[in-house]
Amino acid sequence: MTGDAAIILIVEDEPPIRRLLRTTLGAHEHRVVEAPTAKEALSLLRHERPDLVLLDLGLPDMDGKEVIQRIREWSDAPIIVLSARDLESEKIAALDLGADDFVNKPVGVGELLARIRAVMRGRERRFSAQPKFQFGGLEINFPARRVLVEGEEVRLTPREYQLLRILAGHAGQVVTHRQIITAVWGTDTHADAQFVRVLMAQLRQKLEANPASPELLLTEPGIGYRLSCEE
Repeated sequence: MTGDAAIILIVEDEPPIRRLLRTTLGAHEHRVVEAPTAKEALSLLRHERPDLVLLDLGLPDMDGKEVIQRIREWSDAPIIVLSARDLESEKIAALDLGADDFVNKPVGVGELLARIRAVMRGRERRFSAQPKFQFGGLEINFPARRVLVEGEEVRLTPREYQLLRILAGHAGQVVTHRQIITAVWGTDTHADAQFVRVLMAQLRQKLEANPASPELLLTEPGIGYRLSCEE
C-alpha cells in the first residue's frame, strides 16, 4: 500500500452496488478487487492480500458472519460490513466475530471513505512498534501507564485506564459493550452496558474538552464505543 491508497476487496452479490463502490474507490486511487460470493472472496483474500475488506452479510452461498470467522482464522485485514440488516443484534454479532466497523446500506460515499480512513489508520497504530498512542492532544504511554492531554498528565483510575487502553488498541474501530466488559471487569462479572456508560462518562470528563459533545470517545448507539483517529 502506498500513502492512503489501499487494495480493497469488495464482497457483494449485487452488481450495481459493486459498480458504485468500484467507481467511488477507484476515483480515490484505491485498487479494487471484487467477489460476488463468499467462496470467491476467500480465494481472492489469499491471492490478493487486500488491505481492507468491504463485506455484505447477505451473500448467496454463505452468511457474512461466517465469512468474518473464516477471514479471522488467518487474516487481520480490517473488515467493514456493508449491510441492509439494521438489527443491533446483527451488528453486535458481526463486530464480536472480528469485524472492525458496520455501515448501513444505502452507503453514503463520504461516510464510507471516512470509515475506511479511520480503520486503516487505526490498524497502522495497532501494528506499530511504537509503545505510545497519540492523536490530537491525547497521548498514551503504555509501558509507563501515563495519559496526557495537551501535555498535561491526567490521572485515571485502573478501570478508566483499561477502558481507554482497549479503545486505543482498536483505534478507529467499534468496540462492543461485551468486549469492553470482558477487558475491564473480566468474564466472571455481573457488569452490564450501564456500567460501561457510567465509566465512559467518567473518562470523558477527564479527556474531552466538552464531555457533553465528545470528539474523541464516540458512541455507537446500542453497540459500544470507538476512539476517533480521523482528523
